[in-house]
Amino acid sequence: MNVLAFTVLTGIGATLVMDLWGLIRARLFGIPAADYGMVGRWLGHMRNGRFRHEAIARSAAVKGEQLIGWSAHYLTGIAYATLLTIFWGTGWISHPSIGPALIVGIGTVAAPFLLMQPGMGAGIAASRTPRPNVARFQSLLNHTVFGLGLYLTAWVIRLLLPV
Repeated sequence: MNVLAFTVLTGIGATLVMDLWGLIRARLFGIPAADYGMVGRWLGHMRNGRFRHEAIARSAAVKGEQLIGWSAHYLTGIAYATLLTIFWGTGWISHPSIGPALIVGIGTVAAPFLLMQPGMGAGIAASRTPRPNVARFQSLLNHTVFGLGLYLTAWVIRLLLPV
C-alpha cells in the first residue's frame, strides 16, 4: 500500500471513529452530535466573501450545506492524517504509535478554537457560548478521540493490508 492510500484510509477511519463517538455520547449522555451542515453553511457563505457570522444557525441556508459540511469534515480528517507522515515520516506507517497520533489529534483542536468557532459566531474557543468551558472540553475530547482513531485505524490497516 502506498503512503497516499494509507493516509487517506487513516484519515477516513479516524474521522469515522470520532463520528461514532458522537453517536455514542448522544445516546448515553444526551450531548447532541455535531451538525456538519452548519460547517457547510459557514463554508458556503465564504464563496460570497462572508467569513464571519454572529450566529451561523441564524444565517441563510446554503444549497447543499449538508454535503459541503460532511465532505469538509472528512477531507479535514484526511488532511490531519497527512500531518503524521509529514512530521513522523513513513516510519510511523510501518510502526504506528499512540504519541504522535494523540499529538496530532489534540493539536488540531486549535482549528475549531481559532477558526471555526469564531467564524461561526461562537467566539474564540467557544467564548460566546452559554457554557464555554463545557464546549471547550467537548472539543478537546472529540479531538482526543480523533487522535485515538488515527492510531487505531493505522494499526487496523497495518494488520489487514500490506504496507
